[in-house]
Amino acid sequence: MAEKLNRRDFLKKASVATVAGGTGLLVGCSIGQPETSSAPAEPQEAAPEESTGGGEATQAEESTPAVEAPNVNTNQTMKWKIVTTWPPTLPIFMDGVRLMAEQVKEASDGRLEIEVFGGGELVPALDSFDAVDSGTAEMGHGASYYWAGKLPATQFFTSVPFGMNAQQMYGWLFAGGGMELWEETYADLNLVPISMGNTGIQMGGWFNREINSLEDLQGLKMRIPGLGGKTIVKVGGSAELIAGGEIYTSLERGVIDATEWVGPAHDEVMGLHKAAQYYYYPGWHEPGSVLELLINRQAWESLSPDLQMIVRNAAVAQNNWMLSQFEGQNNAALKRLVNEEGVDLRPFPDDVMVGLRAAAEEVLQEVADGDPMSAKVYESFRAFQEESAQWGTISEKAYYNLVQLPT
Repeated sequence: MAEKLNRRDFLKKASVATVAGGTGLLVGCSIGQPETSSAPAEPQEAAPEESTGGGEATQAEESTPAVEAPNVNTNQTMKWKIVTTWPPTLPIFMDGVRLMAEQVKEASDGRLEIEVFGGGELVPALDSFDAVDSGTAEMGHGASYYWAGKLPATQFFTSVPFGMNAQQMYGWLFAGGGMELWEETYADLNLVPISMGNTGIQMGGWFNREINSLEDLQGLKMRIPGLGGKTIVKVGGSAELIAGGEIYTSLERGVIDATEWVGPAHDEVMGLHKAAQYYYYPGWHEPGSVLELLINRQAWESLSPDLQMIVRNAAVAQNNWMLSQFEGQNNAALKRLVNEEGVDLRPFPDDVMVGLRAAAEEVLQEVADGDPMSAKVYESFRAFQEESAQWGTISEKAYYNLVQLPT
């Protein structure tokens, strides 16, 4: 109990401190009226005022009624729903969503409660965008590249083939203007995006054919969304957008020849090793995939500034939490897959990587040329990646090379 209260106090204090720091937030109209407790608030005695000038208060001061601050009724409860693109029992992703909801409830003293729905429980998994936009649910959790057919620029905020890793992505989003561009991308819609989670670098995927050359990708039917999917199409394959809960069946029945998902910790749970023979690396298509919390704009603007900050803090906290879970669980899962399940683990040949990178460059330029917002985002992304690479060469890369030296 003490631990729970301490965490609640910490979250509340962090939220209030950030609001006091002057963070800009959206304000405006609202949808969904809050539910109000029938228990009346007990009257409180006003604290005595200290004299600052040594004299008595004037008659005007004495007769001025006290004005209560708005949006501080602790008996007020708002009930929200969050829909996700993930299978209801999928660990890490769904765990993080539930943890966010719990933290919001605790930090707000119960003023905002969020009911969590996995993919298919309230709406189909890939309908969460429309559900949040229409107000069927106030929140949705998924990956922004799922909405590329609606807004091409959203693809850049999940991950870019041969792009930036998780650490670099967060640098771009929070210190390089990326988050502002993400919000601008949704500016004309009834949606507010917040970064909420990261997988780290992913695996290259599960295949039911050997990949020895670029020609082996021709005619390949692969579940792979976003810019990575467009790259597979560029080299002669076909890309399918399939919800997570349907991947295993599609692979097992031969509807697709290959699939990417996340990495060993998730892939093991999904049972993908039972439906495919070869497990390839590295995840060239998603080196640092950022997940997305979408909030209905009217619902967001109905929140007081402190509740907005509580929601934002709880969401952003999952960036590190989810990334840490994958980092902590992937190695053990990979060992089980290889040593106990007999998975055939293989690297992509170098010439395949060279060919895919050339194809990815063409895809990125085509997307940028076809959409002004994509061009704006891509320019910012590329500039930050180039700057980050200079620092990374003498920091992260140099260190990794150092620890590989013989002792």
